[in-house]
Amino acid sequence: MSLFSKLFGGGEKSEPEAVSYKGFDIFPDLIAEGGKYRLSARIEKTINGDRKTHSVIRADVFESQDQAESFSVAKAKQVIDEQGECVFDSGNR
Repeated sequence: MSLFSKLFGGGEKSEPEAVSYKGFDIFPDLIAEGGKYRLSARIEKTINGDRKTHSVIRADVFESQDQAESFSVAKAKQVIDEQGECVFDSGNR
């Protein structure tokens, strides 16, 4: 990737760093919308050798990317606390 691409946001989007919580991996997966960021996160966990994934997307939008990431991780933790591994059941998708 060129220096200009790095400076001006071109090229591939890098994978957000995972936050580990109670055996789950949380990835802030923000959605950019008109200069703001929609709350979104991906929850993952390996269960019996299978990698399970659940997406959390909410209507909340934030001016700051850092704030959106923080709230996305907090919402994902809340979902994990409320549902645990049941979040991966097909009825919750």
